[in-house]
Amino acid sequence: MISLFKHNNYPNFWKEYLTQFKQKQSKNIENTRFVIFDTETTGLNTKINRILSIGAVSVFDNTIDISKTFEIYVKQNNFSAETVKIHGILKEGKLNKIEESNAIEKFITFIGNAVLVAHHAAFDIEMINMALKRMNIPKLKNKFIDTGILYKKLEGKKDKHFNLDVLSDEFKIPKHDRHTASGDAFITALLFLKIISKLKQQRNLHYSDLFRASNRKGLL
Repeated sequence: MISLFKHNNYPNFWKEYLTQFKQKQSKNIENTRFVIFDTETTGLNTKINRILSIGAVSVFDNTIDISKTFEIYVKQNNFSAETVKIHGILKEGKLNKIEESNAIEKFITFIGNAVLVAHHAAFDIEMINMALKRMNIPKLKNKFIDTGILYKKLEGKKDKHFNLDVLSDEFKIPKHDRHTASGDAFITALLFLKIISKLKQQRNLHYSDLFRASNRKGLL
């Protein structure tokens, strides 16, 4: 009874989000909508740091849909000048910024029931979940894929772990707009598609092959 009361008091965007997971999900890679995303943050501590921006692109049928992209900047109450040299986002500046709760609502509406993809995905997922927690809303329900873990599925890569810069060089992906959320999301989308393509060359690749837990500890 208490859980039903809580559910009824969730905002409409979250109720609509939950409804999408009641629909039968595709078990085919080509027919699955993937949302590749990245967050820029004030630091790497998910408990105390905050999201500065979120960028995302949609992938469907092995194609990046440039008509369906997402980029948003968040107003800063907690600000770290130390990280500005990485992401270049100032506390004020000229960028249009919105409140965190509004940004999260727009992001949830954009992703729907898509499979989420990110590099070091556990960190980005946890940053979103912590923002949801501050809104008194449960965690994300989406399945997710870490391109770093996916890379290890390639032949001869099992014991290797590389950051996005190294993998971009290996797969000859231009690093335009690196360390911006939208730029890193696009780079990661290209990386995701290139890894999928290589995996298909090496063996019969099934939807279920994309998912497995990491044995590494920690978020990074």
